[in-house]
Amino acid sequence: MALPLAGDGVKSAGERYWSVTVEVAVRVLIPLLIILAASHAAAQATEHQPRAAHDHAIYLKFQDIKWDKIAPELGDRSPEIAILHVDPTTQATKLMIRVPKDFHVPKHWHTANETHTVVSGTFIMEHQEGQRHELGPGSFNYVPSKAVHQAWTKPDEGTLLFITVDGAWDVNWVEGPPQAQAK
Repeated sequence: MALPLAGDGVKSAGERYWSVTVEVAVRVLIPLLIILAASHAAAQATEHQPRAAHDHAIYLKFQDIKWDKIAPELGDRSPEIAILHVDPTTQATKLMIRVPKDFHVPKHWHTANETHTVVSGTFIMEHQEGQRHELGPGSFNYVPSKAVHQAWTKPDEGTLLFITVDGAWDVNWVEGPPQAQAK
């Protein structure tokens, strides 16, 4: 029985080592180096790109906030809204609403998910399930997209709310907008 020779298709130890080394380089190291080089180039490109026009800090004093009546036909009894920021890409909106004392916000829903943070006063919220939640200053809640809800303020105090929605701000009244209360 003859032993195979190096030239007969059998690789020597050195040739096997070189073959494995080249295979590792081709399969692992070269793709890794390409990824690292691309990541470095992307990081440098991002570092030198100018900020978008909407990407700037906003500082707004409370006394400088512009308020608009939500239901002008209610006169002084109308809640007021101030849009603070709208993301031009997602339309996500940050806003504040001032709700007068002894006010009922009828059943409604929003297309986007909504959060409320009570800045001052008390806000009593009720969702589809019918359970009411009384929220005081600093309290927070989250209302999922299209969840029907309604709210009230107390007879002796109005409420200031900071609200965020993760899409465009809208209000969809279930049984109509707020109405003037009978005296």
